[in-house]
Amino acid sequence: MLAIARMSSHKTTTAIARARAIASHMSTYAASCLDQPVLFQSNGCTRTFKLNRTQKLNTLNSVMVDALRHQVELWSKSDLCRMIIGTGSGRAFCAGGDVTSVLRDALGAETRPRALDFFRKEFELVYILSQLPKPYVAVLDGITMGGGVGLSINAPFRVATEKTVFAMPETKIGFFPDVGASYFLPRLDGELGTYLALTSETLVGREVFEHGLATHYITSRSVPSLLTHLAALENPSFSQINRTIEELHVERQPNEADGKLTGTIRNALDATFRHDTVEEIILSLESLTNAPDTRVRLWANQTLETLHMRSPTSLKVALFAQRRGRQMTLLEALQMEIGIATAYCSDASQDFRTGITAALIDKIQGRPAWFPDNVSDVSSETVDRFFSEHSPYRSLAPKFSVDNLPGRNFDFMTYSLPSESELLNSIQSACKKGPVTIPGLLFTLDDICKRKFGTADKIIDIVHRKCDVTTSNGTTTATWKGD
Repeated sequence: MLAIARMSSHKTTTAIARARAIASHMSTYAASCLDQPVLFQSNGCTRTFKLNRTQKLNTLNSVMVDALRHQVELWSKSDLCRMIIGTGSGRAFCAGGDVTSVLRDALGAETRPRALDFFRKEFELVYILSQLPKPYVAVLDGITMGGGVGLSINAPFRVATEKTVFAMPETKIGFFPDVGASYFLPRLDGELGTYLALTSETLVGREVFEHGLATHYITSRSVPSLLTHLAALENPSFSQINRTIEELHVERQPNEADGKLTGTIRNALDATFRHDTVEEIILSLESLTNAPDTRVRLWANQTLETLHMRSPTSLKVALFAQRRGRQMTLLEALQMEIGIATAYCSDASQDFRTGITAALIDKIQGRPAWFPDNVSDVSSETVDRFFSEHSPYRSLAPKFSVDNLPGRNFDFMTYSLPSESELLNSIQSACKKGPVTIPGLLFTLDDICKRKFGTADKIIDIVHRKCDVTTSNGTTTATWKGD
């Protein structure tokens, strides 16, 4: 009996030791998984990637780009995957590319091909995501800038929250808005895209939705519920996904401040940033520094100060790319951008080096030592370095390897708010017989408003900018101003 008891005790001790070893292994494995810069999850027919470089605000490096491409291509071909969701850990979806590492590689002739290869792989991933044959939902619950915009902008469904901070900040660092920005920014309403490209200014929360960069707006605390609802869809169609996200939409609250680029400021923005040269944009802004409208006057002065802080070369390169991108496909725009990025990495301008060193390494607060120092000193020959097919600065530009993709032609604005041009036609038609009350106008356009939450707010903003609005005896009416 004693021997049996000892054997039993030994077996118990061994079992406990084995259990502890397994638990330790599983704990180490789980910790190792959590340390990965990108996490991949499966839930029913839903596949999710989570950017997990939290300490770096999920900025993209080559390892992350390679991992994303490999997994996304597998999901794209899998019959078990019916929907892809992109999220980020911590305070960011993705704050951009790891440009400090790119600059370090670009500085040396031997390592420069590695910098160019990063841009190639990043741009190819942007295009691959745009061509996905199944629904893709990007949850932008935090900082979404630069490369992070590239990862998300071509998702049919882009969900913003009050924590979303959008920017294409490249002119701050002596670079230019890339990852397809020369394609998607010109397709925003009016001259918003030109303004965002040149100034690097941010949009926050609901603004990201109202200006079309996000397709939906929910609260941050609703994100877990959204992910649960999406995962519960057995065979999700685009319309089902759209309705599922729309059900969590949060309307503008009475005490919620208007967006900063609305009303008279928006009119001023469109008037000043419509020009095709940076010099004309600056002159137009200077003409508004004494405008009778206080808001416009302050905005014009602030915008001039902002442009003065930016690289003059980057301003001219960015504007030229924006204007060329209007007539391009996404792939054509990305091909143009890889040439521009190559020129920057090949010292077509020293401002890329100056900007990153100042902003991200030395972290100075003032204006970097740009060269040339003034917009007027940036010659057309300098700009040609970035765009001419014969430019030696573009000679190392890598070729894309995305020829085997099906070439899906999907409008990234499909599930965004209706465009301003579309709404203008409806407003003008409703006002053609004379003054109309605001409630009457919204009633006339009720079918349009019902299609998408937030449309009524956009209509009211357009009416106040494009119509003569008067109030008499408590009734507000709008009269079309004419072209």
